[in-house]
Amino acid sequence: MKVSLDTEICRIFNIRYPIFLAGMAGGPTTVQLVAAVSNAGGLGTLGAAYMDPGAIREAIRRIRQLTDAPFGVNLFSDHAPDDNTRIGEVQQELNRMRDVLKVPHVSEKPVTTPDLFADQITVLIEEKVPVISTAFGILPESWMRQAQSADIRVVTMVTTVREALLAEQAGCDAIVAQGSEAGGHRGTFDISEHPLGANIGMMALIPQVVDHIKIPVIAAGGIMDGRGVVASLVLGAQGVQMGTRFLTADESGAHDSYQEVLLVSTEESSVITKAFSGRPARAVRNPFVQQWEESGLNPLPFPTQNTATRDIRNAAAAQSNPDYMSLWTGQGVRGLTSGQSAEAIVEEIVREAITLLS
Repeated sequence: MKVSLDTEICRIFNIRYPIFLAGMAGGPTTVQLVAAVSNAGGLGTLGAAYMDPGAIREAIRRIRQLTDAPFGVNLFSDHAPDDNTRIGEVQQELNRMRDVLKVPHVSEKPVTTPDLFADQITVLIEEKVPVISTAFGILPESWMRQAQSADIRVVTMVTTVREALLAEQAGCDAIVAQGSEAGGHRGTFDISEHPLGANIGMMALIPQVVDHIKIPVIAAGGIMDGRGVVASLVLGAQGVQMGTRFLTADESGAHDSYQEVLLVSTEESSVITKAFSGRPARAVRNPFVQQWEESGLNPLPFPTQNTATRDIRNAAAAQSNPDYMSLWTGQGVRGLTSGQSAEAIVEEIVREAITLLS
């Protein structure tokens, strides 16, 4: 088998190196980080799932001021209505956390999560972003047609062969196959079938996905350096997606306290939890997660749990208290460094990969 960094992914997405920045929602993927990864030859991706449409449009235009290279924008495709059937007992438990942070209690009235997806995706189509990527499912058919008509590439994150086949049939240009090692939310489409997400390790997942679909596969999960890139290519992937590796980059928007925790974490520090958002995600097991586990309560479904916990997470960030932040991380966390620019990280990864391939 001949392995090269010049893969089909590079040609499809018009990038020098087959390295995607994960679209990490909630602030880590700043405009500067997205542009830096793209300028370094990869594909920077803006995690826009929680952003207002106007803010997305502004960010896209600022990215274009910083780079002429392609970039992507990531959205969540799961937009279930709020489920407040157990809001009382959930808020009662969350109020105990609010006591620790000395922030006001929240009443047991229903929470409301605005559904911004249609307006968000409209902005991406109007701005003709080079790449749209989705998590939690495939871009709905009507939007897929509009994206294709606008010559926008579409990528979907999957966690099983079955999901990869669905994404291919829907017209995706490529898929991200997310191994269980990956940080942040599991991309699993249907968590009623897999309550903690489909958690297949990358080593097992990538070859099976590659064997069953014809579109290119991008590997994700625990990849931190050139060794992970080369291993992914040998397994049959055409590229990699990396999130955790860039959380401590100079351009990262991750809170300083969050970064400090990651830099002393290990492969044993994280768990998959639904405590923060109602969807399974890999995060550092901090006091928020521990207290929720000890309560014995099931979280509300996504997005209701996410909305209910937002004030706690925001207060913790304002107080620089990582105990009650959602500290998303992959299992390769020992590979993190501080004081490196995103460009230097990409260059280091590429250099390591080329050395191994030669």
